[in-house]
Amino acid sequence: MSLVTLLPFIVLIGAMFLMTRSAKKKQQQAIDMRNQMQPGSGVRTIGGMYATVKEVSEDTVLLDAGPGVELLFAKNSIGAVLSDEEYNRIVHGIEHDLKSDADAVPDDASSLTETDDSSDAAAASDDTPVDLGKKDAADEPADADEVKADAQSKKSDGDSDAK
Repeated sequence: MSLVTLLPFIVLIGAMFLMTRSAKKKQQQAIDMRNQMQPGSGVRTIGGMYATVKEVSEDTVLLDAGPGVELLFAKNSIGAVLSDEEYNRIVHGIEHDLKSDADAVPDDASSLTETDDSSDAAAASDDTPVDLGKKDAADEPADADEVKADAQSKKSDGDSDAK
């Protein structure tokens, strides 16, 4: 056999070796992550539930999902062990970044609609209706009223349109 015929098989075996190696690495990282769980740690299950670890045994974990709610899960069902900051941010909505407090957007829009004294004049002028091109009878100039009156008088002076 020549090297050209063996090359595809060598490449295939090499690719399989690399895939199994990376899968084993990920599996070892998951085992290490699950072993670092301690009571009080925040976790996310593979189903997407967030809870706090209450007890850890060999194959199971007792989770506290809320007041009076304790759930027993297999260790393999823990998808991620979260840091305290991340768990509090997701579950309780608590942010620890003090810089972002100055630039925070308020919950209501009242502070966004408040006007300064300089913008009061602009706000007062904004109360007038905006002309978008359509004219009502009240908005037409006086010359247009005279044109309408002339047209009406011409109709009534002469013969009627009906025959």
